Amino acid sequence: MAFPGLQHVAITVTDLERSTRWYSRLFGADPVLDEDEEGGRFHHTVYALDGGMLFGLHTHHGTESGDPADEHRTGLDHVGFAVGSHAELEQWATKLDELGIEHGGVKKAHYGSGVSFRDPDNIGLEFFTGPE
Repeated sequence: MAFPGLQHVAITVTDLERSTRWYSRLFGADPVLDEDEEGGRFHHTVYALDGGMLFGLHTHHGTESGDPADEHRTGLDHVGFAVGSHAELEQWATKLDELGIEHGGVKKAHYGSGVSFRDPDNIGLEFFTGPE
């Protein structure tokens, strides 16, 4: 039996309104869901991305620590978004520039190339393509 692919990613944010505006600009889309979870423990705002993947923003009704994300602590290191080619990676670097989102430029390695950047809570994000 093959191990299933990812269907969704959900991240906790400190300011849901700020993050919703930021991710809406990045994704070029509005959320498809924006509501309190049935049990009332958290609120989620969810985006539908290409390929059936969902990306969610969570807030836990003011109980978040407020600390910026830090990949040196146990937990999430970064989220990588697949792009189809090096040319598409270059296009995303240009798009980040247009959006005023700082990034590290295109970095090449033997296993592929990527453009790394961070969201308003310092969560690491990356556009990535395999080796050419």
